[in-house]
Amino acid sequence: MTETTPAPLTTPAPRRWLVVGAAGMLGTDLMARLRDDATSSSVEVVGVGRADLDVTEADAVLAAVRGFDVVVNCAAWTAVDDAEAHEGDAFRVNATGAANLARAAHATGARLVQVSTDYVFDGAATAPYAEDAPLAPVSAYGRTKAAGEWAVRAQAPDHLIVRTAWLYGAHGGCFPKTMARLGAEKDRLAVVDDQVGQPTWTRDLADLIVRLVEAGAPAGTYHGTASGQTSWFGFTRRVLASAGLDTPLEPTTSDAFVRPAPRPAYSVLGHDALHAAVVAPIGDWAERWDVAAAEVLA
Repeated sequence: MTETTPAPLTTPAPRRWLVVGAAGMLGTDLMARLRDDATSSSVEVVGVGRADLDVTEADAVLAAVRGFDVVVNCAAWTAVDDAEAHEGDAFRVNATGAANLARAAHATGARLVQVSTDYVFDGAATAPYAEDAPLAPVSAYGRTKAAGEWAVRAQAPDHLIVRTAWLYGAHGGCFPKTMARLGAEKDRLAVVDDQVGQPTWTRDLADLIVRLVEAGAPAGTYHGTASGQTSWFGFTRRVLASAGLDTPLEPTTSDAFVRPAPRPAYSVLGHDALHAAVVAPIGDWAERWDVAAAEVLA
């Protein structure tokens, strides 16, 4: 990576965190993780949702960021298919919003953590994507998130861009909840087996973000995904087992489930930057799912 390495963080000075998009699936778990720290340290945390802060309003963003040491941008237009018909709206949140937060963080001396996505890649790889692999988004959502990354790199030198993929958690709709419900309702399920990725628990990603900041990780791009890989079919099989369901599963291809936005066929992200920063990656996806399952499917 060629980005500038920030000065080491100093402790025990109080560290004030602002979580933007705090009401979402990731934001909720990040707030919980930080509040755990706040009970035993000098960490303070404030969360804002869409009703509290419009990230597309630069003046409002600057006022909101002032006084914080770390700003985490969990806010995003994540309706992948809807973005195909509303790319301008998605751009305003995913790119303009990120740019506003980056400028504000730099102006006030805060460190910005920008959450990004595997959709910035085209999914044509056959080996895990490196953090510095060329961006080649093939969907509107991917293009707007890639633009957000570029804006952060340009406007906030002391940034951490954390790409993730295949997120699931207890505080929102997600793939395992949907498949467990369908498995209970239907006699048989057909599930895509030609898209491969890394199912990642939002609690694990929240913990990784905190660990990166606490470690004073060098500015740059990191991949916040579980280790290992599986297909949607493989993940569903694990989900149904956790739910105590024996619904028959049939593997199928992406051609059987055509969506407005193309999905990357290969969404496996490498973790070399984490190793270089001496920050442990998230563990194996299957082991982490086994820990998460009861909470997510409750």
